[in-house]
Amino acid sequence: MTAGAGAGGWVEANHRWLAAAVASMEVRLRGYLGLLDGGGSVESVAAAGPVEAVEAAARLDEAAAALPGPSALDRLAAAYRLSGFERDVLLLLAADELDSRVGASCAAASGGRHDHPTFGLALAALDGPHWSATAPGAPLRAARLVEVGDGRLTGAPLHLDERVLHCLLGLPGPDRRLLPYLVPVHRPAAPLPASLAAVGTRLRGIWATGEHPVATLYGPEQRDLAATVAAAAADLPVYAVSAADLPPGAADRETFARLWEREALLDGAVLVADCHQGGPAERAAVAALVARVEVPIVITAADPLPLPRAGVVIEVGRPRRDEQRSLWRAVLDGAVLNGAGLDGTGLDGTGLNGAARAEPRSIDEATMQFDLGYVDIADAAGAASAAGEGAPEHGGIWELCRVRSRSRLDELAMRIEPRARWRDLVLPADQSAILRDIAAQVRGRSRVYHDWGFERVSQRGLGISALFCGPSGTGKTLAAEVIAAELGLDLYLIDLSAVVSKYIGETEKNLRAVFDSADKGGAVLLFDEADALFGKRTEVRDSHDRYANIEVSYLLQRMESYRGLAVLTTNLRSALDQAFLRRLRFVVQFPFPDVAQRTEIWRRVFPDAVPTGDLDASRLAQLTIAGGNIRNIAIAAAFLAAGDDNADAPVTMAHVLRAARAEYAKFDKPLTAVETGGWP
Repeated sequence: MTAGAGAGGWVEANHRWLAAAVASMEVRLRGYLGLLDGGGSVESVAAAGPVEAVEAAARLDEAAAALPGPSALDRLAAAYRLSGFERDVLLLLAADELDSRVGASCAAASGGRHDHPTFGLALAALDGPHWSATAPGAPLRAARLVEVGDGRLTGAPLHLDERVLHCLLGLPGPDRRLLPYLVPVHRPAAPLPASLAAVGTRLRGIWATGEHPVATLYGPEQRDLAATVAAAAADLPVYAVSAADLPPGAADRETFARLWEREALLDGAVLVADCHQGGPAERAAVAALVARVEVPIVITAADPLPLPRAGVVIEVGRPRRDEQRSLWRAVLDGAVLNGAGLDGTGLDGTGLNGAARAEPRSIDEATMQFDLGYVDIADAAGAASAAGEGAPEHGGIWELCRVRSRSRLDELAMRIEPRARWRDLVLPADQSAILRDIAAQVRGRSRVYHDWGFERVSQRGLGISALFCGPSGTGKTLAAEVIAAELGLDLYLIDLSAVVSKYIGETEKNLRAVFDSADKGGAVLLFDEADALFGKRTEVRDSHDRYANIEVSYLLQRMESYRGLAVLTTNLRSALDQAFLRRLRFVVQFPFPDVAQRTEIWRRVFPDAVPTGDLDASRLAQLTIAGGNIRNIAIAAAFLAAGDDNADAPVTMAHVLRAARAEYAKFDKPLTAVETGGWP
C-alpha cells in the first residue's frame, strides 16, 4: 500500500490529507447532530453550507491536490472494493482515534451511553448507507478492518483495527499478531545470477496478472533461496513463515489467514511458506492457508505439493559453477579477508595458521569442489568480512565453503574432525596405493568429468564409492579420516540406526536427506558397519523383502550420482551381494596386521610428548591385536603412567602389560606366554 520511490513525500502529503479528511468528518458529524436537534434533513443542512463546512471541504480539496498519488484510505478502499459508505465508516473510525472532539459527538449521539461510533450512527449520519455493510461476510468485518464491541449490532461501539489505522497513516506493517510467525526477508545485496534472476522475472509476471496463483519453488535446498528470489522479484515486503510454526487450531489458523490476507492487500506483502521440514500435518496447514486466501503466496519445498487452487511450479537449483565463481568475486569484490587473499593464503604467502601452504585454494578450485547456493555464498562472504582478526579460520575461501556446506548435515550425521595423516596409517603397500588413488580421483574429478567432458556423455557412474572391508580395528575408519584430511573435506559418520527404519519408504527418505545435504560440499560419507543395511539382497518372498531390495537399489543409485566420496565399511565382505560390489569404484581389503606392521604401529601410536621409557616396539608387537586395540592399550597405559606418584614417570612395559590384560579381558581372551615372553 505504501509507495516505493518518493515514499517520504507521499507519507507527509498523506498525513496532511488524512488530517483534513478527519476534520471534515468531524464537521459533518457535528452537522448531523445539529440536524438531529433541529429535526431537519441531511439535504437541507448540506444545502445551507455552513461556513465551517465550506472551509473544511476547501482544506480537504487542497490536501488532495497535493497528494502525489491516491491516499492510503483510497488505496485500501480500492483493494477491498469498498463502497463509498464503507469507506466513510473507516474515516469516521479514524476520526474517532485522531480527533478527541469526535468522542464527545458520539457520546451526544448515544445519549451518553458510550463515546465511540456505532453502525447505527454511521447508517444515520453518513451518505449512501446500506445495511449489507454490517454483514459478517462484508469487507469491514470479514477482513477485520473494524472491531465490533459488545451489545446489539447497531448499538455496539466500533473501533478501527490498529493495523488499519497504521495503514491509513502510511506506516508499514506487519500486524503485531503476525510477528511471532513471520521472519522479514530483505532484498539481496548482491545481484542474482542469471538463472535465479529468470525465476524472479517469472514471479513478477505471475503477480502482474492479478490472478494471484500460488507459486511453488521446489528443490533440495530452496528454503532461504526462494525467499531471497521473491524479495528480489517483488520489490515489496516479503516475509517467510515455517509450515511448522503455523497455528495448529482451526480458529487460530483462520485468524492468521485473514490477518495475512489483509497484510498482503494493505502493504502488497508476499508470504513465503517453507515446507522443507514439514510432515503431512505441516503440508496440510499450508494447503489450508492457500485455500483461505486470495493473495500471492510462494511455497518452498523439496518437492511440489498438492494444492487446493491453481498454481505454478518452478524447479530452482543452485547457480551454475560459472555463476558461483562470478558471485564469489562480486560479493568479495576483490577485498582481502582477515589478511588473507582470495586464494585462501595470507599476504605473506603463508597459510591462515601461519604455516607454509603448498596448495593455495582458489575460487575456481573451491567452486569445483563445493556446490553452494546464492544464499550460502552471500552469507559466508558476509560472515568472513565481519569476522575480523579474531576468527582466522574463516579467512580462506576453501574453509568458508567447507563450513557453509555443512548445512543440515550436522543434524543428520556425526562429523569427525579429520586429524589423522598418512604417517598415522600403517598398511601394506598395495592398500596404501589404492587409498592414495581414491584421494587422487576425488581431487581430480572436476578435470576428468567437467573439463574433459565425461559428465556430458553420461551422468551415471560419476560418484566415487569405496568399500573398506576387514576385521575390526584394522584402520578402516582411520583411512577414511586420512583421505578426508588429505582433501580438506569434512568426514561424516552415518549412524545406520538413525537411517534404517522398519517403516516402508522411511529408509530411502533418510538416505535422501543425507545425500542431498552432503551434495553441497562433497563431504566424505562413512557408512560404518554397512553390512547391516547393504547385505545380500534376498529373493523376493514378501513385501518386506521387496522394499529391502528397493532400499539397496536406492542407495546404489545415490552413490553413483553423489559428487563426493562415499565409503562403506564392513567386517565381513562375504555378506555383500556380488552385484553390489560390481557397482563400487574401489574395494580395499584391510588385513590383520602382521608383526612388522604391528611393530610400526607401536612406534607411531604414542605422541612425541609422551615419555615412553623402556618401551620396546618389537616386543609389544608380539601382542596379536589390531591397530584399534593397540591404540586403546596405549591410551590406557598412558593414564596408568600419569596416575603414578612421580609426575615425570614414563610409560613402561609394565603399564602396557596391565593395560593389555584389561583390553584382552573385554574379549574374554587371556594373554599368552608367547605374546608376553621376554617382557620385564
